[in-house]
Amino acid sequence: MELRAEDVDALVLGAALLGSGGGGTTIEVGTLLRRKLGAGSVVLHSPSDLAGAFVVPVGVIGATTVLTEKLPNGQEFAAAVHALCQWADIEPEALMASEAGGVNGLTALVAALELQVPFIDADLMGRAFPRLDQLTWAVDSDHLFPIALAGTSGQIVIIDRAPARTIEGLARAALRELGGWAAAAFPPRPAADLASSAILGSISRAIALGSALKELPEAASPRAVESATGARVLGAGRVFDVSRHRVADGTFGHGHISLRDRDADSIIRIECQNEYLLASVNGRLEAQAPDILCLLERRKLVPIEVDQVRAGDELIALHLSGPSWWWASPARRKRVDPTAFGIPTLLSEERE
Repeated sequence: MELRAEDVDALVLGAALLGSGGGGTTIEVGTLLRRKLGAGSVVLHSPSDLAGAFVVPVGVIGATTVLTEKLPNGQEFAAAVHALCQWADIEPEALMASEAGGVNGLTALVAALELQVPFIDADLMGRAFPRLDQLTWAVDSDHLFPIALAGTSGQIVIIDRAPARTIEGLARAALRELGGWAAAAFPPRPAADLASSAILGSISRAIALGSALKELPEAASPRAVESATGARVLGAGRVFDVSRHRVADGTFGHGHISLRDRDADSIIRIECQNEYLLASVNGRLEAQAPDILCLLERRKLVPIEVDQVRAGDELIALHLSGPSWWWASPARRKRVDPTAFGIPTLLSEERE
């Protein structure tokens, strides 16, 4: 599959869906990607196409609100990748996304165009999660070093020889000196290893989901949205309650969003932090991370981020199947399910 400029709008929508309410606004980065593509294209390779190549996952970390005010120009990724590979004494032969949801479903493609290296259709989340220790490589082996961060003013930070949760803390501390966000390059691995350690086909999934939404007419029915996307509609209605609680350091804390579906005579409640994490209908738990929850604006059918929802909004609540990688073992699931965010859940540990 090839990504061309005319496919970017679909990717923008699909990456926002996989963001599950988080991951940052994709529209501005989509404009940057479209400009980088011009009349060209990027081939979305499978790992088997480049089985002998060393692959570097890339993305941005930090405050996505700051990122949209000062977009990357691509050189930050080149700086991060070159610093990482110099440290690891290896040549970058291909790139992939660190996460498929939100802005990082697009930034890795910007990086591949800037560095002129092949791009592999895979990522390390299959959606968006907020922490580096929730990347698949960190979950399975706790091995997420070295990583390189490149700031917007040319600063380079290398973090090596630390557990993934420590790397998460060190990276967040560094961001305060790097302008709020940084391009990140993660340790290179052979493409042949990705079949068991990554989420395959995640970028093409985003494009397919976005294309399905784009083809729907404005104000399409929830049933039409369900049929086009393969998602399950949990309900559609007006938001009547939004609760958000910020913690002491200013980061986003726990909250919830409640909708009333008058047609179904039901109340849909979504528990959230940076992303939507758990959904219940009339008090019955229906879906949870690592599956993907989305709220769509009912008329324009565009995904709404957690911090954009307001009382009175007319929304459609969707449940998309999450990557099977996360459901393969209880240990993996527990690193990213609602309990990992301090939200109790009674849902079964196994997918029904």
